[in-house]
Amino acid sequence: MASFEWFVSRRYLRAKRKQKFISLITVISVLGVAVGVLALIVVLSVYTGFTEGLRDQIIGLNAHVLVQSYHGTIAEPEKAISTIEKTDGVIAATPYVYGQVLVNSQAGSSGMVLRGIDPASAVNVITIDQVMKHGHLKDLDKNLDFPAIIIGKELARRLRVMPGDKLRLISPNGPLSPMGVLPKIKTCLITGIFETGMFEYDSTMGFTNITTARTLAGIDNGAHGIEVKVRDVDRADQTAAAIGSALGASYSVRDWMRINQNLFAALKLEKAGIFIALDLIILVAALNIISALIMVVMEKNRDIAILKSMGATTRSIMRIFFYQGMVIGICGTTLGVLSGLGLCALLKRYKFIELPSNVYPMSTLPIKVVPFDVSLIALSAMLITLLATLYPSWKASQVRPAEALTYE
Repeated sequence: MASFEWFVSRRYLRAKRKQKFISLITVISVLGVAVGVLALIVVLSVYTGFTEGLRDQIIGLNAHVLVQSYHGTIAEPEKAISTIEKTDGVIAATPYVYGQVLVNSQAGSSGMVLRGIDPASAVNVITIDQVMKHGHLKDLDKNLDFPAIIIGKELARRLRVMPGDKLRLISPNGPLSPMGVLPKIKTCLITGIFETGMFEYDSTMGFTNITTARTLAGIDNGAHGIEVKVRDVDRADQTAAAIGSALGASYSVRDWMRINQNLFAALKLEKAGIFIALDLIILVAALNIISALIMVVMEKNRDIAILKSMGATTRSIMRIFFYQGMVIGICGTTLGVLSGLGLCALLKRYKFIELPSNVYPMSTLPIKVVPFDVSLIALSAMLITLLATLYPSWKASQVRPAEALTYE
């Protein structure tokens, strides 16, 4: 019986109908589904690429996992690092000292977040060398007349300085005197400038060696925390939990997802909103499918009556028109998926859409095709189109042979 229904359905799809308008609506329905699927795949791929690009920028200058002590300074960071590096999933760890300073140049002054790092071990944890415009991270260990410092491009522009110039760093963590707190002052030599593309980092952050940072922070030894790089970024929360168990309750261990949870929760919500909004395109195409099938039912009223008179059941008539809608949905979805993947491949390979670097953290349109997203899009398109065939199919099954043949 199924072969009979499929045979009649194919005849209806291929037949040269008297009402050419119905054929046009069918073609428009297929194209509507295809355009909706294509738009969903491209937009979600761009959005996923943008989100991952933003994630890479954020965790590029920051560690995957941040370890701090509830007691303030970690007195013996080397001992804690040894324990951390034995944890499964950890690649490397490095100590850091964190502080805020006022930085002066001949052209002006500005506030800056100063991070003191150990260049030898930090190179295995943070990827600052990938965004360096001048100099290298290892330059912080050079034996110069003044301590070396690396600053962001926007901060360098604001202070009107370049590599080779000197900066004066003023820290409020000085000794207490009858006149009040005496600030600590350190003159540093600019050996490098980095550019992440994120204004917040490029305008407020600087790096120096950990010894200089300790002097400005007013600590003799130890570190404010430990930065950790993990093997699997997406499972950083699990690795962080293992590190916390190994170190004990006196340490605070946070992964990058927890630190930036508000930002990425908002991005995830926006992605869901975009998916729902673009699904409306497929819904419009589904309405075209409904109208096309209803017109087919009206045109084939006499044929349906004859089929019922010859013994076709109500369920068989429903299947005939259900198969028609299914073919339209499959054709539209397949065309949309192939077109979407093809367009994504072109955008990813040739990168002919450039983005303003002063606005976005990447220079070209980012593309990241996720198989799960493509499958979900195809499934939702098929589900919407199949639901659209239910009413016309039911309408066709309700045709009464006696009435239809009488009025014919």
